[in-house]
Amino acid sequence: MIVTTAAFGSHQLTLIASVNEHSSPKLVEANWLLAGNSWHRSKSIPKLKKHYGLVDESFTFISKDDLSKNEPAQALLINAIEQLNEYFKGERQAFDLALDLSLGTPFQQRVWRALQDINHGETISYATLARNVDNPKGFRAVANANGKNPFSIIVPCHRVIASDGKLGGYTGGLDKKEYLLALEGVVCKA
Repeated sequence: MIVTTAAFGSHQLTLIASVNEHSSPKLVEANWLLAGNSWHRSKSIPKLKKHYGLVDESFTFISKDDLSKNEPAQALLINAIEQLNEYFKGERQAFDLALDLSLGTPFQQRVWRALQDINHGETISYATLARNVDNPKGFRAVANANGKNPFSIIVPCHRVIASDGKLGGYTGGLDKKEYLLALEGVVCKA
């Protein structure tokens, strides 16, 4: 796994790409890095180790400035950073990146795919998302799957709000959710 971090304004993201000689690299994480933390504190590292049978030495950190377009996994991270920069500048509304959803359960994967259908600048409720994944009474299960999304921003879980129009929860922190929605022109109830 190749790991890098990138700053977008005052916010930092950890980005992790798979390295596999038998298939194209895929992004396995794009998540908020809390102030003062390093990528080692990513919530996905223990899960990735277990899922792929990895050890600490399987993760190679490369500064974003040292990534090479000649190495496929590193090129994917460069592309992800470029697309995220475009998003934060208001030049991109959807992402085109190879994602490895296999870390999630089949239900979580269904939710994460449904999240990608929510258009830029729009929001839906957890109840609507539950209906969209054919589990109309499962809004709590959908909220849980939403919270385990390993691809912040790229798989736009920030676009799901409470039925009363309030923000609801967000793993990266409500300040980030509010920031992302405002960036997309959405104002929610406090």
